[in-house]
Amino acid sequence: MKKYVCDVCGWIYDPEVGDPEGGIAPGTAFEDIPDDWVCPLCGVGKDDFSPVEE
Repeated sequence: MKKYVCDVCGWIYDPEVGDPEGGIAPGTAFEDIPDDWVCPLCGVGKDDFSPVEE
């Protein structure tokens, strides 16, 4: 699964880790995160994330 980076603060969403504090279980693909989820560091929405090129 692809990682995504917040364009505003640089926080990286890693699907293997998820965002347990935000209610996102490990193993959850970015595409499967609810649309109302926000970055745990700066609070922007999913629209402000870009795929990480590895």
